[in-house]
Amino acid sequence: MLNINEIREDFPILNKRVYDKQLVYLDNAATTQKPRQVVEKIENGYYNVNANVHRGVHFLSQEATEAHEEARRTVQHFLHARSSNEIIFTRGTTEAINLVASSFTEGCMQAGDEVIISTMEHHSNIVPWQLEAARKGIAIKVIPINDRGELDMEAYRALFSERTRLVSVTHVSNVLGTINPVKEIIAEAHSREVPVLIDGAQSVPHIAVDVQDLDADFYTFSAHKIYGPTGMGVLYGKEAWLDRLPPYQGGGEMIATVTFEKTVFNELPYKFEAGTPDYIGSTALAEALDYVSAIGIDKIAAYEHELLTYATQRLKEIDGMRLFGEAEQKSSVISFLVGDIHHYDMGMLLDRLGIAVRTGHHCAQPLMQRFGIEGTVRASFAFYNTKEEIDALAEGIERVRKMF
Repeated sequence: MLNINEIREDFPILNKRVYDKQLVYLDNAATTQKPRQVVEKIENGYYNVNANVHRGVHFLSQEATEAHEEARRTVQHFLHARSSNEIIFTRGTTEAINLVASSFTEGCMQAGDEVIISTMEHHSNIVPWQLEAARKGIAIKVIPINDRGELDMEAYRALFSERTRLVSVTHVSNVLGTINPVKEIIAEAHSREVPVLIDGAQSVPHIAVDVQDLDADFYTFSAHKIYGPTGMGVLYGKEAWLDRLPPYQGGGEMIATVTFEKTVFNELPYKFEAGTPDYIGSTALAEALDYVSAIGIDKIAAYEHELLTYATQRLKEIDGMRLFGEAEQKSSVISFLVGDIHHYDMGMLLDRLGIAVRTGHHCAQPLMQRFGIEGTVRASFAFYNTKEEIDALAEGIERVRKMF
């Protein structure tokens, strides 16, 4: 069991009052709140260890370099990667997917080659491939889903052809909460010698991830969704693939030697980290991962599943409630509409009650089109949320419903 009251003390913002109401923060799929330990790590970094990394012989630079590389090793162990060389620091999941889309298309694809994505992808795993389709003429194939919000695996298998070069799918849907069978997806692709990129933005904060067990070729996540800083993320890639791909950006740090005639690129992981890295952000991310590890990701998953089950039951009691995403395997997200109440109206009125939820298409407009809607209200849970907050959400929805 988690000591939720003790955990909540690490998150001062949870004591905030909004419109003279106690804040109920249920927008964790967009970004999580930060514990004191992470904020203090950032403060300590700037006040006591601030110097550019990898480039200085002086004490501060070496200290900052070691902290930055230790953070890389922390991420490696958290994901169970084989080597720290397989951990690339990025600005987030979006940049990580763009990196793979650009470098993989450039190095491994020709016009007419195909990438497979799914109907439930975030725009970050759609638009980069569309840009490459416009630039290089690659083709995009899409895995359909059923009404429960689950991938059609038979249709997935049927999408492969001799031109399929990559599969790129989300581990957990940011709208439906569906936990996709990524191990099966990867095995199916590998049986055809096709590599797989997994968007782990919504999975890493909620469930245990072992990239070697999954056999993922690429795996991404964002720090700010797992109690870390904004503007910081990770791309894991198998060393063999990262060695093969061309750099995403050019500049300092990613080079070994430069002349006006020729540039020799640096070794991994630095080949993909042009410019001064966010060495403060990397150490703060590591602090967040240590915080989660100390609590226990399995305990977090179990408690959040309990919250999800309770919230689903409470919301289904409300007249006119429509839930989107009722997959058998699901993470801590509930998307819903109530009667004919517009999602923005519901979200704005819940806000006046101190309840923070997300409204709109959630950067997944093709998914909205699949269900014939413009958007939903989304409540998403973290391990610091409580059943009392879910009660407040249900009561708030009921109050808004009666207004309409």
